[in-house]
Amino acid sequence: MRLYAGSSTDFITATAHNAIVGQLQSAFFDYYRTEPQPNEVTSWHNSLRSVSQVFQQAGLLDHGVLLEYQLPLTSKRLDCLICGHDDQQQRQAVIIELKQWSEAQPSAGPHEVVTWLGGQLSDVLHPSAQVGQYRQYLADVHTAFNTEDEAIQLHACAYLHNYTFTATDALLEPKFTELVQESPIYGQQQAAELGAYLQQRLAGGNGQPVLERIDAGRYQPSKKLLEHVGDIMRQKSRYTLLDDQLLVYDRVRTAVLEAQQHDTKTAVLVKGGPGTGKSVIALHLLHDLLRQEVKAHYATGSKAFTENLRDQFGRRSNSFFTYFNAYGRAIPNSLDVVICDEAHRIRSSSNTRFTKPEHQSTLPQVEELLQVAKVSVFFIDDHQRVRPGEIGSYDTLKQAAQDQGVTIAEFKLEAQFRCSGSAGFINWLDNTLGIQRTANVIWNPQQGYDFQVLDSPILMEKMLEQQRQKGHTARTVAGFCWPWSDPLPDGQLVSNVIIETDQFSYHRPWNAKDNAGRLAPGIPKTSLWATDPGGVHQVGCIYTAQGFEFDYVGVIVGPDLRYRQSEGGWVANKIGSSDTAINNYRLSPQEALEYLRNTYKVLMTRGIQGCYVYFTDDETRRFFQSRME
Repeated sequence: MRLYAGSSTDFITATAHNAIVGQLQSAFFDYYRTEPQPNEVTSWHNSLRSVSQVFQQAGLLDHGVLLEYQLPLTSKRLDCLICGHDDQQQRQAVIIELKQWSEAQPSAGPHEVVTWLGGQLSDVLHPSAQVGQYRQYLADVHTAFNTEDEAIQLHACAYLHNYTFTATDALLEPKFTELVQESPIYGQQQAAELGAYLQQRLAGGNGQPVLERIDAGRYQPSKKLLEHVGDIMRQKSRYTLLDDQLLVYDRVRTAVLEAQQHDTKTAVLVKGGPGTGKSVIALHLLHDLLRQEVKAHYATGSKAFTENLRDQFGRRSNSFFTYFNAYGRAIPNSLDVVICDEAHRIRSSSNTRFTKPEHQSTLPQVEELLQVAKVSVFFIDDHQRVRPGEIGSYDTLKQAAQDQGVTIAEFKLEAQFRCSGSAGFINWLDNTLGIQRTANVIWNPQQGYDFQVLDSPILMEKMLEQQRQKGHTARTVAGFCWPWSDPLPDGQLVSNVIIETDQFSYHRPWNAKDNAGRLAPGIPKTSLWATDPGGVHQVGCIYTAQGFEFDYVGVIVGPDLRYRQSEGGWVANKIGSSDTAINNYRLSPQEALEYLRNTYKVLMTRGIQGCYVYFTDDETRRFFQSRME
């Protein structure tokens, strides 16, 4: 999808006569059936006139121009792309990211600077990093740029038409030298240099056939990308698939083969509790399917989990690791496989209050996932739904597949690979929290898993630090029972998690908010809290811990969930919660209790070798201890 495709001469003329913005608005409405946001229209007015003047002054009059070109299978749009031939008659294209910035400040991030965004100073990608990612993405997944014999050579740059560079400019820091060399940036005073950069690559003109080829391209990952991601996955794949895991793996592979040969559609539903290897199977599938040039995506509902996968496998993997809400406008069956990890986090709709009107979908999210691929794989744990709006229960997903007429294959994973392989601990936790009755009523510490109830969070942190000193991974997490403040002006975090008793005083910050803006050095972004070394100094919540595992985990059970024998057992104490997902919904006491019990089960099952727990409520602590030998 693009809002404009035409010759550079027509683009220059339309801009000079103030017609280009009207054309974009009309095309926007025709495609999205809604009007563009006023700030987007303003940016078109300001930026397109500037770049059209560069084209005219550089004599780029026989070229193709695309405006607001949507990257395949994403909601991201390129500002401008100009194409043609070089002086050797080789096909060329240049992406131009247009910015209205007038200032930037240094950031501690490796690819970020600080600028004003949404009324506050925020960490944002350096323009060279942003446009460089767009270039890499298109080169990796668009057939016009990755067909070996006839690939169009793709370049990228950024034009900050209101920006004046200084000698010590944040955008020109030494850490950005390589980025800027790969994808140059030009300011208000460098219009002539930008024109020369474009002329050097597009001197041969004749852009119409190149434009047509780009317009006719389709989504198809390149062999180089498949090899790149496959090599990294091979290095990180530490686990061998066993028993039921291998059955699931083989059934998905069979479904893919059937889809290719007979045009069938299959939904594979896989039920499994914490530590049963759901993510391991998913990554094995993605790796092996990509190696066979199968169009596969790995989707989750967690930003933290997805961003960590992208970080571990390299930014080129962005085209494979996606979100459940990414398929609202995708072409049906444009993928061979979509692997939905943590499918219990599927929501009723992909639309939120942050969804732009043009990206809103009329379909339930599960239908979007069933439609986009010939084979949809869902890994589900009904007891890990922790917030209202998450509707991905096993029965709901099965019913949706039946309603769509999709063939269903069902599996259940039993083997335990977390909690020292102790299925007994998981069953005891289910029984103790009242999630479901099991035969495991009393926990025996001799069963091999290091589970301890401690008298203070300070002692808990000391024990976790001792494990880190031995080379283990360890994190502190807590129920969402304390407020979550924005960072201070200097980027430091506020110590919101406060527990005061006669014996100790405990003050710690939560992990950074997702929209925290500027962060001080050493404080990781929300999405990297679980794996960044700096994360050990903050307390994680359910939304940053779910989906991850550590060798040891420390859990603070707050006042939101309490055991009261006088009230018949477990009760939800909404007054003790600071989670808007719990407090802002009209939940019955039983509904709130279900989400809170699931939350603490998730937190207490993050540890592979051990879990240390501190209870803020004495009666709740005594009940847990009464269930331990």
